[in-house]
Amino acid sequence: MSQAIAAKDVTLKELKQNFGIQMSQSPAFFTELSEAFTLLSEEERHLLDRVKANFQELMEEPPMLENNVKMVVLEPLLDLAGFYHKPFRIETETSVALEMKDEGTIIRGRIDVLVVKNKLWLLVIESKRSDFAVTRAIPQALAYMLSNSEIVQPTFGMITNGNEFLFLKTSQNDYENSRLFSLVNPNNELYEVLQILKHLGSKICT
Repeated sequence: MSQAIAAKDVTLKELKQNFGIQMSQSPAFFTELSEAFTLLSEEERHLLDRVKANFQELMEEPPMLENNVKMVVLEPLLDLAGFYHKPFRIETETSVALEMKDEGTIIRGRIDVLVVKNKLWLLVIESKRSDFAVTRAIPQALAYMLSNSEIVQPTFGMITNGNEFLFLKTSQNDYENSRLFSLVNPNNELYEVLQILKHLGSKICT
């Protein structure tokens, strides 16, 4: 009889043991982060400055709940990245299942936002709090991305709690993550987050 565990409870050790997933040792693995990005327009930068200001206003009375993160931060980013228009389609609360080798265990979970083409997964962490570190959701995001067994090309992901942003790439059994982008830092790092989203969007459409 299969045993089901929540995707949010899976560990990197379990993913490594059951799927052979490992951190890539190649400096050329996540080249998408070092390629030339399209410059943002003045209007885009202005809108992102408003997003950061709105977030900082809400953070004065924490915790900032998941729905607020989606409304205040994630939705404007998806709009500016063009993900509400074809060839993309947004699906929410999509169920995923991933069968593990040991004892028929199945990882089950629900992803909060999925940009279809099944190559770019956007995950709002399920802690219900904006002060939950996104790095703790890496195994969960990787479990979702690994469920894309029919996709042979690289798969990308982004985890956010509204304050921090982390990008992931998987290809076969290898993965790598970006540096951590944060709204706490002095400059508005939403600029780079949007540029990366646009760049990855152009990659998965080719």
